[in-house]
Amino acid sequence: MSDKKSDTLALKSFFAFLTIFLIIADQFIKRAVTFNMDLYQQINVIPGFFSIFYCVNTGSAFSFLADKAWGIYVLSGVSVLIGTVIFLLMFVAVHYRLKAMSVALCLIAGGAYGNLIDRFSLKYVIDYLRFDFGTYTFPIFNFADICAVVGTIIFVLIILFGKNEFDEFWNAVRKVFKKDA
Repeated sequence: MSDKKSDTLALKSFFAFLTIFLIIADQFIKRAVTFNMDLYQQINVIPGFFSIFYCVNTGSAFSFLADKAWGIYVLSGVSVLIGTVIFLLMFVAVHYRLKAMSVALCLIAGGAYGNLIDRFSLKYVIDYLRFDFGTYTFPIFNFADICAVVGTIIFVLIILFGKNEFDEFWNAVRKVFKKDA
């Protein structure tokens, strides 16, 4: 195996394991919260500002579709589709050595799959990070959400400020799909 192919395989393995590590870390934290706290229990970390607050969400961001019995199934299906596409796109970015894009897609995939595991196994997502700003409480979230949001921010920054990397990425994606077509 040539050095370039070996390096590419090593990079793909690294990002696959990083994605798996993010998912495991998310699930570990969620299990620690559920085993050590009662539902709706709050532990103040910075009183009046930040707390660990164990709650569940049957919807998605900002409890979207939480009031629909079928919502969890729609969200699960969308998560499987998007998570898988993003995971595969991550390998395209890794193959073409687009590091920032690889990191962004790894974080998004890890976040998507972290919450997907909850949706499939529990029929809701475990949330626990709560920030209060006076009388306003920001929507409660978890580590998987952080991964997905940070990955999305990196992705947007690449689009806005990393035009060369973004163009290289989309040219690589087109090349992959033309080869398969």
